[in-house]
Amino acid sequence: MRVLKIHPEKCTGCLRCELACSYMQTGDYQPAKSVIRVSPFEAWCMTACPVGAITINAVGAKDVVDDRCVGCKLCTIACPYGTMFYDPSTRKAFKCNLCGGAPACAEACPTAAITYEDVETADWLGDFARERTARVLAEVR
Repeated sequence: MRVLKIHPEKCTGCLRCELACSYMQTGDYQPAKSVIRVSPFEAWCMTACPVGAITINAVGAKDVVDDRCVGCKLCTIACPYGTMFYDPSTRKAFKCNLCGGAPACAEACPTAAITYEDVETADWLGDFARERTARVLAEVR
């Protein structure tokens, strides 16, 4: 699976990734409208969404399914990295969609602080689910 890998220690703060991202998302060079932040992240937004509106698409990005999103903003609150956003005009959440499989931020980064590469798939939720299930079952018994 291809993933966007973030290497914060290589980041110089040049904002080229945010400029490229904002242009791909809005058609304008406005870093404030970028949906990329150079930080490590897990998908807390997925577990916080009460209606299951955040899914993983074919290129491995977490997508917000507009038809399911109720605009509650819980995903934006749950995300500690500032990578979930709310669009008041649509009343829906949104985030990085990996530019459909060709992330502009990775192409624009001069120091390879952002790369798009093949990695082995990790089951980040499996261990949590096993531990939680065991704890809940132990409490019930």
